[in-house]
Amino acid sequence: MKKVSIIDVAKQAGVSVSTVSLVLRQKGKISDATIEKVQAAMSQLGYVHNVAAANLRSNTSNLIGLILRDFSDSFSIKVMASVVQELEKQGFMVFLGQPQDDRASLERCLLSFKQQGVAGVIYLASDTTRPTLPELVRQCPLPLVVVSQSLMEENCNLVMRDNRQAANLATRYLIERGHRSIGYIGGQVDCLIRQQRLQGFRSALVQSGMVYKEDSAPACSDDTHAASIATRQLLEKNNTLTALLCHSPDAMIGCINGIHQVGRTIGKDVFLTQQVALIGFEDMLHVNLTSPSFTYVSSASEETGRQAAGLIIRKLKEPELQTQKITLSGQLVARESA
Repeated sequence: MKKVSIIDVAKQAGVSVSTVSLVLRQKGKISDATIEKVQAAMSQLGYVHNVAAANLRSNTSNLIGLILRDFSDSFSIKVMASVVQELEKQGFMVFLGQPQDDRASLERCLLSFKQQGVAGVIYLASDTTRPTLPELVRQCPLPLVVVSQSLMEENCNLVMRDNRQAANLATRYLIERGHRSIGYIGGQVDCLIRQQRLQGFRSALVQSGMVYKEDSAPACSDDTHAASIATRQLLEKNNTLTALLCHSPDAMIGCINGIHQVGRTIGKDVFLTQQVALIGFEDMLHVNLTSPSFTYVSSASEETGRQAAGLIIRKLKEPELQTQKITLSGQLVARESA
């Protein structure tokens, strides 16, 4: 069967080859009627536009390399989905790489991107203990946008979550509801997200004339069992606590268990001393299937993805664009737990 060419499409539509080319590249001033004729001809003939070949001829690419190292992180997965959706709207496709946590694997990933001819790279940072990027990413010669869950000390195009703002917002909400003894559960000591949230937590307490106590914010491993033990021990040592900020979804689930183990319940009534209010830092649909539903500060994952996609496209269109740093604030969603 003969392969349908752009010449065949032009003949079928009754237009010039250059007009068909302009329609395919979405360039020039072509009337809607002409565009419809060309598209109808392509449909009738079964013409398939070879984007890769066209990109090669014009020395352009509609491929964006996306690096995601941690598929277990719900925030990164949501950001990835938002990035892909937004880029596809703009005519771009995503080439996904998942290098392991070693230099050789990352090097192979970046080489693969180069071989596939990607136009730019979006890097979803997963190491929450380092404020800097891997050297290979920092030296990437392609247009680069970094997405980070924590504030980073890097001079690059960056989209970040504002963990200080999120914790400050959550703490002020609890204080306004009458809580005067508030704790923070979870996150390992060297976790930057934890450190930044504790800064926001502490500042909200100080602004309200309250005292921050180190022992009210125990660190623990990122699993439900560790968070359950930390919660139980904290509540046993300080039975005046009426509210907890939960570092992660696992910490939230662990907190529930720890609260029940000491004979207390979950709720927002500060005057019922057996109740403990809980606030998380991202929507946890698997937890909210139960009662009570949980109050949380949104992670802004979808907006993060949109901003990252928009920034890489702007960088491709304007190579001299100054370095952009976008910090996204979370919104508090009040439900039954606080």
